[in-house]
Amino acid sequence: MNSERARLTALYGGLLVLAGVLLMGLVYFLVGEGLYSNVLTAVSPAVPAVPASRTDGVSAPFPPSSDWARTTIVESGQYAVAQKVSTAAGDAVLSQLLTVSGISLAVYSALSVALAWWMAGRVLRPVGVITARARRLSGSNLHERLALKAPPGELKELADTFDGMLDRIEELVAARQRFAANAAHELRTPLAVQRAAAEIGLADDPSPEKVAWIRDKLIDTADDSEQLIEGLLLLAVSDEGLRRRERVGLDATTATVTQALAAEAEERDVTVDVAARPVSVEGDPVLLDHLVHNLVANALRHNHPGGTVRVRVGPGGLEVANTGPVVDPATVPLLFEPFRRARARRHAPGEGAGLGLSIVASVARAHGGDVGATANPGGGLTARVTLPTCP
Repeated sequence: MNSERARLTALYGGLLVLAGVLLMGLVYFLVGEGLYSNVLTAVSPAVPAVPASRTDGVSAPFPPSSDWARTTIVESGQYAVAQKVSTAAGDAVLSQLLTVSGISLAVYSALSVALAWWMAGRVLRPVGVITARARRLSGSNLHERLALKAPPGELKELADTFDGMLDRIEELVAARQRFAANAAHELRTPLAVQRAAAEIGLADDPSPEKVAWIRDKLIDTADDSEQLIEGLLLLAVSDEGLRRRERVGLDATTATVTQALAAEAEERDVTVDVAARPVSVEGDPVLLDHLVHNLVANALRHNHPGGTVRVRVGPGGLEVANTGPVVDPATVPLLFEPFRRARARRHAPGEGAGLGLSIVASVARAHGGDVGATANPGGGLTARVTLPTCP
C-alpha cells in the first residue's frame, strides 16, 4: 500500500467487515440459543399420538419437566417425534441462516470496501489539493491561495494554515526582492561616481590639485560604500535573530552612545538631552548598541542647527525625539523599510544609505520588541522602541 488512500481504505474496510462478522456471529448465537426449544414448543401440539408398538421396543423419552410440559399434555411417543422434527427443522434453519449470512457478509464486505475507498478519497481530497498547489508554487504564483470551502475541522484548519504560510512567504519574498533591488541601486551609485571621477577627472593630464580632489572624492565614495555594506551585513545579522543573550543595561548603553556622538552633535549645533532610568534587557549588547546609535544618529542628522534631540530611557523602552523638517505622517511607517528616506537623497557626505531605522526595527524584532514613530507637529520625528525588560 503506497498511498494513504489505500491505507485508510484497508483500515475503514477492515473495521466495517469485522463489525459485520461480529454481528453475524452474535445473530447466529442468539438464534441458535433458543431455536430448538421454540420449534419444539410450536411443533409438539401438532404431532399426532404414536402407538407404543411403533416405538420398536425403544422407550420414548419423557417430556421435559418445564412450564411447557406442565401446560401442554403430550404423550412420551408424541414428544419423541416432536423432538426429532424440531431438531431437523432447527438444523435446517441454522444452515439456511448461515448460508444467507455468508452471502450477505460477502456483499456487505464488497460494499464496505467501496464505501471506504470513496470516504478516504473525500477525506484526503483537501490534502491532495494542498499537495498539488505546493508543487506548483513558484515566485510567479505566490499570490494564489487554497481558500478551501469546507466545514470547520482539522483539514480546514490545515488549509487555512497553509494559506497563512503563503501570506508570510509572499511578504518575505517581496521584501527580499525590494531589498535586493534597492541594494543594487545604492551600490551602483557610488560605483558610477568613482568611475566618472576616474575617467573624467583624470583625463588630459590633470593638475596635482585636481588629482588630490579626485583622490578625496574617491575616498569619500569608498567610505560611503563601506558604510552601506556594513549596514547591509548588520541588517542581515539582525534578521537572523540573536546568537547570544546576556543582561544589558539599556541606560548605560544609551549614555555611552550619546557620549560617543557628542562631537557630532556639537558640530551640527544640536543639543542632546538625555534622561535615563536604570533598565536592563536580555539580548545582544552589540546589536543593542547599534539600535541606540542609529536612533540617536538619525535624530542628529535629520535636524537643523540649534535643534534638540531628547532621549528618554525607562521601563517602557527607549524614546528619541528630535526637531527638524516637517515629516509627512503618511510616510512615517515607510521609514522603517530599507533605503527609505523622508526626503530625496542628495548624495551629501555623511547622509547615509537609508538603513538606520530599518536596522532599528530588525534589532527590535530580534529582541522580541516593537518599534514605532510619529511625526511631530512642529517638525521632526519621535521614535519609540519597546523591549522586554529583565526583572
